Amino acid sequence: MKKLIVFDLDGTLAESKAAIDKDMATRLAALLTVAKVAVISGGDWPQFQKQVLSHLPKGKKLQNLSILPTCGTKFYQYKSSWKQLYAENFTAEEKKKIIASLNEAVDASGYKAKKVWGETIEDRGSQVTYSALGQEAPLEEKKKYDPDFKKRNKIKMHLDKLIPEFAVNLGGATSVDVTKKGIDKKYGMFKLRDILDIKISEMIFIGDAIFPGGNDYPAKQSGAFSICVKDPNETKRVIEGIIGSLDNGRFKKGFD
Repeated sequence: MKKLIVFDLDGTLAESKAAIDKDMATRLAALLTVAKVAVISGGDWPQFQKQVLSHLPKGKKLQNLSILPTCGTKFYQYKSSWKQLYAENFTAEEKKKIIASLNEAVDASGYKAKKVWGETIEDRGSQVTYSALGQEAPLEEKKKYDPDFKKRNKIKMHLDKLIPEFAVNLGGATSVDVTKKGIDKKYGMFKLRDILDIKISEMIFIGDAIFPGGNDYPAKQSGAFSICVKDPNETKRVIEGIIGSLDNGRFKKGFD
């Protein structure tokens, strides 16, 4: 019996930096009544509030939900309100080195975008994220940029040489995430195990980047049963199946 269902956000529950739609909100609310749920993503806390939390029912149901921003380097839990349990933040010197290395790696890759929408490098405290087209890029442009991960893999190759003491993973549609070594979605899965007292074997992880170098891959390396999805619509079908197996399909009719 699975007790905890863990999701990636962008590309899994919603399109990149977009809010979950009404159908996804309905499914997540239903899932919260039969299992504990967690979301681990590269975005920071404000992004979770905008994309997920503002679209879910308020109240006690949220006690079954855990939020792990910046690839598990932060952890938020709901009691009567949301509280941060930890944050594995970089020092000022670490941030400076990472940002300089990102700029060098992008230049060396030959894939620096000619047009960007907003800042390309974001300091998220416990994670530094490079967004190739900028933080405010239109979704359609982001989808076209690097669908086969070729461009970002080349950037990652340079970064792995420049900052081997840090972890570099690819996420979303245009992102490269840098975290402390060993503090990633695998770390987040183990934190969920320890804080919620749920065995890894009792978890399911669902994400769209479960491949070597993808920022969902460390979650799979935790040993959790993992399901790779191609988009939020496929995630909806997976959630339906999970609810059906846990609750004899009580909510299924409402999804049709």
